[in-house]
Amino acid sequence: MITKRQFLAGSLGAAALAVSARGASAQEVPKEFRVGFQKSSGILVTARQQQALEKHLKPLGVENVKWIEFQFGPPLLEALGSGSVDIGTVGDTPPIFAQAAGANLLYVASAPATQNATLVQKDSPIKTVADLKGKKVAFAKGSSSHNFIVQALKKNGLRYTDIEPVFLAPADAAAAFASNRVDAWTVWDPYYALAQKRHDARAIVTTADGLPSHSFYLANKGLVERSPRTVQGALDALREVTAWAAQNRDKVAALTSELTGVEYEAQKIATDRYPIEFNPVTQTAIRQQQEIADTFLELNLIPRKITVTDIVWSQARA
Repeated sequence: MITKRQFLAGSLGAAALAVSARGASAQEVPKEFRVGFQKSSGILVTARQQQALEKHLKPLGVENVKWIEFQFGPPLLEALGSGSVDIGTVGDTPPIFAQAAGANLLYVASAPATQNATLVQKDSPIKTVADLKGKKVAFAKGSSSHNFIVQALKKNGLRYTDIEPVFLAPADAAAAFASNRVDAWTVWDPYYALAQKRHDARAIVTTADGLPSHSFYLANKGLVERSPRTVQGALDALREVTAWAAQNRDKVAALTSELTGVEYEAQKIATDRYPIEFNPVTQTAIRQQQEIADTFLELNLIPRKITVTDIVWSQARA
């Protein structure tokens, strides 16, 4: 038999739990969800056009989704780590530099990388990676192309110190390449495709030459801890968009071209030559990331040893 005191205690306890739940809910759902994207982020661009994140996040209480464009990965992850962006996608190398710098972020999903290539002018005497010895090679520091050129050199018997790195963001590198101020340019799509179309650039090595890598979705760690369901809602939306995109590459190229300003012919080339998938963060991906981190430490490109698994969201692992 329940006494009056027990009944009142239970009622007060239930009321306290209800108030606590409402308070937690209010704290856990951001009013605005901010997405960082690049010209290479075809899935995010498509998601923006289809308002996929808005549809998934509004029922959770998110009132607005804000889209912020970045030229390449490191500035995006700097914003992500500082909390001014909530989620974004980058290549394999930016997270290594970000983690080494103590950025407040987590890997939350993965995808195949867009194509990277090392390009030379069509009439350049440089024919192979071995010919890059002593040459000026432009690429964005801390970008996926940074790792790509390191790995390409290693695979072809050269060391990183055998070239003269020229750290340039894609727009500046494109200008330097066009004016022959550098001997080669390592970059990812769609800049790779644009260089082919505008300058008849010739690739001496590409991702397809046994140099695979991953792209990753990363989220602000604080947001993941405060509101995992918001992050999961965004990932569910991106998974659906990816499945649609894999069956509609022409439409993805057209949408990406329209919203980023990359001419359609180049964007179509870029879209057609990479796998469109949405994956968990597998042990293979983690192992490859750790190998990159260890290599960059050996080259003194990052200041300290890192353990990649330390910043992989538990719910994202395969």
